[in-house]
Amino acid sequence: MTVIDEKNRKILNNIQIDFPIHSRPYKIIAQRLGLSEDELIIRIIQMKEQMLIRRIGGNFSPDRLGYHSTLCAAKVPEGKIKLFTKTVNAYSGVTHNYKRDHEFNIWFTFIASSVEIIKTNLKQIIKVTGVDTILNLPATRVFKISANFKL
Repeated sequence: MTVIDEKNRKILNNIQIDFPIHSRPYKIIAQRLGLSEDELIIRIIQMKEQMLIRRIGGNFSPDRLGYHSTLCAAKVPEGKIKLFTKTVNAYSGVTHNYKRDHEFNIWFTFIASSVEIIKTNLKQIIKVTGVDTILNLPATRVFKISANFKL
């Protein structure tokens, strides 16, 4: 079990909002938190290794960039979950991939420059994994919320 100390708690709270657009963003964050840049980077690497941080990166509105997004829900047999998630995660357009306690047990989002690319990629996933029940639930209206989790 991973215990989050006070420094890591402050880091996690800080990097969720107001991430600096700068050539050395970690230096700026470190200064805000009274840490050295090296200590901040080491702590972030450790939290990624411990799976406390999955990803650090920008979020963009796909529709504003001319892209299409869809939420997918799949019925994946327990014995195929590893293959299925590895296959899905290999696509650069996949931004989230979660296991749920439901008959549709794997949910992921897919973003691509066209609906056709998404459909083609889903067909390839079906072919590679043998999982043929994937719901394609394209976004028809986008609602952006700020999801920040104060620790």
